Amino acid sequence: MIKTLKISRPRQFKDPEQALEALTEIYEAQTAFLREQFKAFAAGELKSGHVRAFYPYVKIRTETARRRDSRLAYGFAPRPGTYATTVTRPDIFTHYYGEQIRLLIENHDAPLEIGVSETPIPVHFALGENFHLEGGLQAEQLRDLPLFFDVPDLDIMDDEIANGTFVVKDGQSAPLSLFTAPRVDLSLQRLRHYCGTESHHFQNYILFTNYQFYIDEFIKLGLKRSGDGQYTEFIQPEEGKRLPQMPAYHLKRADGAGITMVNIGVGPSNAKTITDHIAVLRPHAWIMLGHCAGLRNSQKLGDYVLAHGYLREDNILDRDLEPSIPIPALAEIQLALEDAVAQVTGESGYDTKKVMRTGTVATTDDRNWELQSSTRQNLRLSQSRAIAMDMESGTIAANGFRFRVPYGTLLCVSDKPLHGELKLPGMADSFYRERVEQHLQVGLLAMEILRDIAPGKLHSRKLRSFNEVAFQ
Repeated sequence: MIKTLKISRPRQFKDPEQALEALTEIYEAQTAFLREQFKAFAAGELKSGHVRAFYPYVKIRTETARRRDSRLAYGFAPRPGTYATTVTRPDIFTHYYGEQIRLLIENHDAPLEIGVSETPIPVHFALGENFHLEGGLQAEQLRDLPLFFDVPDLDIMDDEIANGTFVVKDGQSAPLSLFTAPRVDLSLQRLRHYCGTESHHFQNYILFTNYQFYIDEFIKLGLKRSGDGQYTEFIQPEEGKRLPQMPAYHLKRADGAGITMVNIGVGPSNAKTITDHIAVLRPHAWIMLGHCAGLRNSQKLGDYVLAHGYLREDNILDRDLEPSIPIPALAEIQLALEDAVAQVTGESGYDTKKVMRTGTVATTDDRNWELQSSTRQNLRLSQSRAIAMDMESGTIAANGFRFRVPYGTLLCVSDKPLHGELKLPGMADSFYRERVEQHLQVGLLAMEILRDIAPGKLHSRKLRSFNEVAFQ
């Protein structure tokens, strides 16, 4: 026997606020039911039967494929038909869902249907990001949990929609969003695990780095600017505990347009892992700030590298996004970074070339790439016209492209191994002290410049595919 809440009939709305209220009402009722039943299970009061709750859904049927503003990259269905998606956590996505719903109704002049889907909510996701089953249940209860509740099903948590490989079956609605509700919930849980802070703290502008030095400076700045009238608070992983694998720090604004910084550590695997999960939050931009090897003899230690192309030899995304697919530079991001470098360094116009070079960044999965023979590596690097080598930037940019999140890269040259300037302890320490603070200031200013651009303009049509989902 399956125990569920009585499911109300779907309702249709042409008022975005009413549609959002209905969606929230369904989600809160379904998850509250699950939590109540789980409490009974943990207390030993639930003896038999299977408890099931369901995600809400959003659906639209449209006879048109129009949009009121042809400059928009999202907010409309690509052709007449029926489109739907499951949704979750309206407490986090209130503004996001509200904007997507508003645009759909405006562009198609059609009502939205809000109802209860057939997709079960795994009990783990209803209990929240800070609940640990192992601490609340006996070993026997843990074993029996799948008999009483739905658990996460990886078969419905893939990225086929984002990858463009999803095939709509006969009678099935086409997708409205890149991510289904279970996929989003999984990522929200993973963010708590990897970053040590709850997902609702993440802001719309994300900085990634591969060095703790940047985090140390960000903490100083965050504590100083918290409550300054622009930023409301600074959130970091709980003190006194071991740091998580990729700790995240949040300089928050009331409107969510603050800045989050994540230390992703070293390597493309970490870079893919964290961007796979942050992508479900639909940020307005993410930028990599890190160190790189300068490949040109004319570069100096401390020079900046603004990536306008990527030689992807990270291998981590090859199955989802072939290396032959170009990852274009995004004009708004490039201009913001260039403007920020000029303002912070005091160099402008042609003189900016004294401190920054624009070109291709090569990303490798081999930390000791410089130990390969010169004949093996130099020809390809030379043919690509690469000016820098790192281990994360190409992955972060490629996943931004894949998930339609505006991306950019500004690196700082910390060594030049092909020219005899190796990253040795004394050199590195001196370099970090001198450059990290300025580099971070550039990154923060770039994000503030981007914040002044309306998000609708920042989310470029360049990132949208032929047959795109309506949600941003």
